[in-house]
Amino acid sequence: MRVSGRDYHYLVRVRRLSAGGVFPALLPGGIEAEVRVLSVEGGVLTGVCEPAERRGAGPPLPPIVLFQALPRGSKMDLVVRQAAEGALAEVVPFVSEHSVPGDAGGEKFRRWERIIREGRQQSGSRVATALHSLLSADGLFAYWEELKRGRPYPLEGGEAAGLFFHQTPLADAGLHDYLCNNPGIVAFAVGPEGGFSSAEAARFTAAGFGSVTIGDTVLRTETAALYGAAAIRTILLERNLWMRSGNG
Repeated sequence: MRVSGRDYHYLVRVRRLSAGGVFPALLPGGIEAEVRVLSVEGGVLTGVCEPAERRGAGPPLPPIVLFQALPRGSKMDLVVRQAAEGALAEVVPFVSEHSVPGDAGGEKFRRWERIIREGRQQSGSRVATALHSLLSADGLFAYWEELKRGRPYPLEGGEAAGLFFHQTPLADAGLHDYLCNNPGIVAFAVGPEGGFSSAEAARFTAAGFGSVTIGDTVLRTETAALYGAAAIRTILLERNLWMRSGNG
């Protein structure tokens, strides 16, 4: 393997890799590998690919998809960065009732893709976080139906679990209740500034989404996305532990 340009700068100048160092890589076809650095001379990093060892503990996680209502200003930059660092499978921006109209294409979309790449580099995430094009509310629910059918993410033995974070309690169930049946994919929706309207909440419920309330605090939309992703990943990672303890 030979690496130059911006990737060389990141690995050698930022990560401080030198001969003998090792870094994770995702090869064409989604193959995970470890790259052992042989040389960093002449502005080119050369290395050899070796089989990757699985890092961390816990069972493999199902894909986690974030439906993020388009927020104001540059807040989406932080959302997509955190999604990449948190190993989410996909970020799906959509226009909700309280979203402020804005452009999510062209240069902005390319910036989000670049931010995702940088976030994965910084965190070492082996999940190739995807970025969906901006959807309308109707488009979101149409995509949800596709996810429930196993497209584009095959359902590995479990059904799709849909969640939406709401500012007021709408159900007695919590995250453990929604995630205890070993879902094949988890999709969760976060509203913009002002949250979801009552009509939107009713539509999510009708589409099979479970309502989740994050305590008694009001979080910013970008904070709610991070909070929700962290809570979902932690519960899924620790599922075997809390199932053994009789809490499932």
